[in-house]
Amino acid sequence: MGPLAGITIIEIAGIGPAPFAAMSLADMGAEVIRIERPGGGLFSDQQINPKLDVLNRGKRCICVDLKQPEGVATVLRLIEQADGLLEGNRPGVMERLGLGPDVCLQRNPRLVYGRMTGWGQEGPMAKEVGHDLNYVALSGALHGMGRAGEKPAIPLNLVGDFGGGGIFLAYGLVCALLEAKTSGQGQVVDAAMIDGVANLMSSSFAANQVGFWSDERGTNVLDSGAHFYEVYETGDGKYITIGSIEPQFYAALLERLGDEAAGLENQWDMAAWPALKEKLSDIFKRKTRDEWDAFFDGADICYAPVLTMAEVRHHPHHQERGTFIDDGDVWQPTPAPRFSRTPGAISRPPARNGEHSRDILAQFGFSEDDINNSLASGAVVQAE
Repeated sequence: MGPLAGITIIEIAGIGPAPFAAMSLADMGAEVIRIERPGGGLFSDQQINPKLDVLNRGKRCICVDLKQPEGVATVLRLIEQADGLLEGNRPGVMERLGLGPDVCLQRNPRLVYGRMTGWGQEGPMAKEVGHDLNYVALSGALHGMGRAGEKPAIPLNLVGDFGGGGIFLAYGLVCALLEAKTSGQGQVVDAAMIDGVANLMSSSFAANQVGFWSDERGTNVLDSGAHFYEVYETGDGKYITIGSIEPQFYAALLERLGDEAAGLENQWDMAAWPALKEKLSDIFKRKTRDEWDAFFDGADICYAPVLTMAEVRHHPHHQERGTFIDDGDVWQPTPAPRFSRTPGAISRPPARNGEHSRDILAQFGFSEDDINNSLASGAVVQAE
């Protein structure tokens, strides 16, 4: 049983950060009930293994037509018994559905109501459309990502959707749930990706203000400016990473390279960084990635190979730690973080749209007649 066992969360189905937050809570033992619309679901109209819809692992699913008043009334009855709710719609959508925080908190005053948006619930851009890349751009993070003289590099959707979005939403929900245990009162959690990404940038903003971090991309210690914190191509066209920032690790790098390291001694001569990087680039192209793996084995230099997504789960370190779960059909990351006494777990595979509709209604006290009427009207749909 995970640390959130006994907590019930209602998730209004969406895409990206909110499902990721709900998955993280389910991994930690919360009972997450996903409210999906008829015909909804990431893979509902595609011939793809439904187990690959990993953001919905660990959840049960009820299919409800929120365009019908009876469907809204059904969700409100579920909310009455829930600890939390999370949604990722644009501001105003839940209110128009009749499921805004005022209505829900009136029905359940101890409810924690989590809202996930890009721009936030208020502000001049609150109702504008956007995606991860836009939020990362406005938060100041994107400008600093990339190499000197090049345009900013897109960091997948890890920084906005999942780092600044989903994780902050899950964190906010857990904080508010903890407070509600004491106060008996719920509240609204406004998780905006621009806020989350800005917080992730805290140390960079501070470094910029003291003059340690330049706005000129690709010239700083952590953004590919330094030769000792860089990605290098190897002789077989693959890549390795060197992160020898601290003097003891840099010294260990030079020691391991031996005579090849001649001329690399002055680590913090910033004017020499481009030339030193060129020298290291030449050195690292003399061996394959796997040969450098063997060469640097046991060296305290802050080194790792760049693994592809196909390779990563086979690495010995991940194998020993069980970083990934592989059932022979689908492989996916193990729930994180890890707990010594109440470990998280993947309790069930992703559910089909409406797979648990009847069971969820019965669990929440709906009579058999109510269930049959809801199914007959189409307000609730049961998967076949």
